[in-house]
Amino acid sequence: MKSQEVFLSLGNAAATYNLGKSLGKFLPAGSVILLEGNLGTGKTTLVQGIGIGLGITETIDSPTFTLINEYFSGKIPLYHFDLYRLESSEIEALNLEIYWEGLEVPLGIVAIEWAEKLVYYPPDFLQVCLSFSNVGNNFDQTLHGRHAKLTSMGKLDIDLNLIRI
Repeated sequence: MKSQEVFLSLGNAAATYNLGKSLGKFLPAGSVILLEGNLGTGKTTLVQGIGIGLGITETIDSPTFTLINEYFSGKIPLYHFDLYRLESSEIEALNLEIYWEGLEVPLGIVAIEWAEKLVYYPPDFLQVCLSFSNVGNNFDQTLHGRHAKLTSMGKLDIDLNLIRI
């Protein structure tokens, strides 16, 4: 399995959004993005940027309570999942593979928040781990450094070094 890894420093939420925008412009249909990171690290912000990069005109909100939001107004569909509130058996029952196999729904970009809860991973994916490093105090996030670690696994055909924020 081919692997590529890139580390990025993200100065603020706008940089996280811009990273998503770049991914939306470069990723091909059939791409799966596994998003990991603590609460508030920017997973939904990144997906909002992906939507803009795809040309999606709808507002992109976190699907925490709906589990999945589907967007079809861009150049390819965006399927946005949030697994935060689910147990393993519930996640398995979602049959997520229908989204990355493209057999029952049109191929698009699949973005999965809280992907570390997945029971099984797709054969090809881009893992995006978002984090803060605590430089200042806990009350002012502008003093925190934001970071992203992007790891592509399998046959995902994208050069991560071309990603710009």
